[in-house]
Amino acid sequence: MKKTLFLLLSLVLALVPVSCAKKETLSTNPPAETTAPVENESAYPLTFDNYERAVTVAAKPERVLALGPNTAELLVALGLGDKIIGTSLRNHSRGPLPEYAAIYETLPELNHSGATREAVITSGADFIYGIDWEFGGAGLDVDELADYGITTYINSAVTIPQQYQEIRDIGKIFGVGDAAESFIADQEARVAAVTNKIARQTAPNVLICDSINAGIFTASGINFASLLLETAGGKNVFGDLNEKAWVTVSYEEVLAREPEVIVIFDYDSPSAEEKIAELRANDILSQLDAVKNERFVIISLESVLPGNRIAYVIEQFATGFYPELF
Repeated sequence: MKKTLFLLLSLVLALVPVSCAKKETLSTNPPAETTAPVENESAYPLTFDNYERAVTVAAKPERVLALGPNTAELLVALGLGDKIIGTSLRNHSRGPLPEYAAIYETLPELNHSGATREAVITSGADFIYGIDWEFGGAGLDVDELADYGITTYINSAVTIPQQYQEIRDIGKIFGVGDAAESFIADQEARVAAVTNKIARQTAPNVLICDSINAGIFTASGINFASLLLETAGGKNVFGDLNEKAWVTVSYEEVLAREPEVIVIFDYDSPSAEEKIAELRANDILSQLDAVKNERFVIISLESVLPGNRIAYVIEQFATGFYPELF
């Protein structure tokens, strides 16, 4: 009997270490399939370098002003339309891309043109994502807005990587980082498809025409629109001007640079059709081969602003410059 008990006790003691060892292994090395991927939640507060201005976001924004049609459409593209309580500058818009129209058209307007101080500070907003046109000078003061509890992130990209960084920052601010990365990946793939297709083409000389008034109001070489144009295989005839993003040049200067294609920015007034009529009626500009041959590429103004339409506008430009390839 004692011998039997001794054998049983020995067996139990021998099994205990094995059982414990197995339990420890399972707890420290769970099977990979049990860990489901989830969207990472941002840990607030978050601080960002917004073009050499530190922006700290204390909590996920809930009431957002999207100042500029480009910023509004970008937020919609990232699935954040329900956060927007007001928009501005729709007078510089020809409307959203079709895939965003259903949501975009429901967004309330804070101001049809530029945002006013009174409208912004009484809006109840806790966050602004706005184009730089709206700030500084006679525009909104970000320090004053902070005093009213409104955090401001300014849209001011002048390169494609800078705009991608803005998209990443917005993704982090609202906890939609995966959506932001997916959006950027799609843009990059579409841009690459265009640049590969036009790689061996000779770039046409292109004039950008925003408006006509005692000269041509055009985009310089440091303008975001110029960067998009050149990525699409065109050459901005005023790309050597780099002091300001927007400049006025004389009719004679335009004629001397012999543009082969004219890009017309379209917005509320005057319309693209009215601008083309002005080009044809002008004694000097009507001498351009681009006017004689009707080599016009019409693009809505919000499309060439830094935002969500990087791939879209590059595709549109390339199709206009190289119709035989598309």
